[in-house]
Amino acid sequence: MKYKNKYEKIWRKVQKPARYTGGEYNEVIKDKSCVDVRFAFGFPDTYEIGMSNLGIKILYGVLNSLDYIWCERVFAPLEDMAEQLRTNNLDLYALESGDSLKEFDFVGFSLQYELSYSNVLYMLDLAGIAFMANERTESSPIIIGGGPCVYNPEPFADFFDIICIGEGEELLPEIMALYREHKKHRAGGYNKHEFLLECAKIEGAYVPQFYDVLYKDNGKIESFLPKYADIPAKVKKRIVKDFDASYFPVKPVVPSIETVHDRITLEVFRGCIRGCRFCQAGFVYRPVREKSAERINELAAEIYKNTGYNEISLASLSISDYTKLYQLVDALTSWTDKCKINISLPSMRIDAFSQELLNKTSSVRQSTLTFAPEAGSQRMRDIINKNLSEQDIFDTVNIAFESGKNNIKLYFMIGLPHETDEDIIEIAGLAKKIVDCWYNNKNANRNRGLTVTISVACFVPKCFTPFSFQGQNSYEELIRKQQLLKTAINSLPSSAAKKINYNYHDATLSMLEAVFARGDRRLSKVLTEAYALGACFDSWDDKFHFAAWQQAFDKCGVDMHEYCERVYEHGDIFPWDFIDTGVSKQFLIAEHKKAQDGKTSNNCREQCAGCGISRSMDMGGVNNICCTE
Repeated sequence: MKYKNKYEKIWRKVQKPARYTGGEYNEVIKDKSCVDVRFAFGFPDTYEIGMSNLGIKILYGVLNSLDYIWCERVFAPLEDMAEQLRTNNLDLYALESGDSLKEFDFVGFSLQYELSYSNVLYMLDLAGIAFMANERTESSPIIIGGGPCVYNPEPFADFFDIICIGEGEELLPEIMALYREHKKHRAGGYNKHEFLLECAKIEGAYVPQFYDVLYKDNGKIESFLPKYADIPAKVKKRIVKDFDASYFPVKPVVPSIETVHDRITLEVFRGCIRGCRFCQAGFVYRPVREKSAERINELAAEIYKNTGYNEISLASLSISDYTKLYQLVDALTSWTDKCKINISLPSMRIDAFSQELLNKTSSVRQSTLTFAPEAGSQRMRDIINKNLSEQDIFDTVNIAFESGKNNIKLYFMIGLPHETDEDIIEIAGLAKKIVDCWYNNKNANRNRGLTVTISVACFVPKCFTPFSFQGQNSYEELIRKQQLLKTAINSLPSSAAKKINYNYHDATLSMLEAVFARGDRRLSKVLTEAYALGACFDSWDDKFHFAAWQQAFDKCGVDMHEYCERVYEHGDIFPWDFIDTGVSKQFLIAEHKKAQDGKTSNNCREQCAGCGISRSMDMGGVNNICCTE
């Protein structure tokens, strides 16, 4: 393509140039002279990670389904490509057209995890776009953000013109339509301030510059108020109410190189009925909305026809809670077996795993089965509302062993609220009991040895959860607990200890994640300073430089420990309190109190807990199967 020729000389000098060339099967090419709005969809991580993200596929497809919009893609280049761009005085560009991001009306970023924030600045820097919204001109692209992290957008609010709260399939096209109207039909010409002011009135659209924040002497928020009377004091999240009828891409772009997830990903439902008290997604994605088994099967067949992938992954927060799971698996396997297509169920609850599912799907013939007990003791599982017994765990691993499985992976957390050393030691005890199950199971496969891998993360308090009031353990305490568990495993009888692999997360990464998960607008200067000191690709262990972050916090006079370890009172104002997710703060307080008492709550299908989502979101009973209040 002629318009990309200026980049050919640098493509030859970088690793995996297909990350930067575009030209993939099913990419969307339009005549830019025939569209009214140009949108560059940015993912602040590498091509291989971004192209595996379902959200990008959905929003890329829904925007390009509109004739007047051309949505293109851009990913964070690795160091070799960034060096070539800078050396040759070239801007970061979109894959489809090869145009600089500065030439677009909108540059959007999908914020999937807190440690990607520095990469937003990295990509803006490479594009020659000012970081701060108040430093950009009338002709600059509008910087817009979305994704899971926007439920606390304050740490990066100063960088964005618009932040989309909630689900973007309907919200983004509405914003684009408003922009088009302002650009083409407004008397007196386009005025950015007037557009943003009207945009702020759209449900789900947050324009940070139109809100003022005041702080108390202790660092907590005193007030968070809109500057104008006609914009909402609370920004209500946007949701897709009829999930069966919602847009889903049937011709996704097929990458030219291997990505993290080379497969068809089908979103089966959104939301979760469970209410695990540490899990942000389980609260902010409420209510549960399902697609019908017939619709999912139709989508699967069409996407297979358009891509040729040999694996289908059924995506949700907990696939075993899909009410038509067995019907769906039967429908899929009626043709996938003939086509030798693997079906993956990546989010099975340990108490819902069954021999029948094992037999029905080819996915679980893989060597490793993965489950998430989250805590080793029953006391802690009750505190976090996991609603999972030790017997449930033993029943599941015995099904696996009966079927010849010899590799089990279990996810846990340490640093949870109200945790004791005994709770941590019981993680090792639970792993030993699972090894014992294998020894005691007469039908277990003795031809291969057993491996029980326990992967342990540090608890990070997230907004809109019952545990958002809790502080994170100090770095020193997290390290102590990690070593306590290591000692407990090594102290087991050698017949068990040799079969247990222990992996744990870097506590400094978890600490920084907590800072930005709970932070406010004062962190924007820290982000800017850390980037200037070399912070980039922070979610990559080999690229994370904690010293740069420490220096940035010190230089800005900001105490990172105050952010991650702070305990909130029930009456405090959170930095994210201006967002209405539909789940009431009173409900989160009630769940927090139940956790303190070690009491569990039923899942939403057993008994409505009264979280408030059904009333707040005005679902009207449309495809809403989790809330009956």
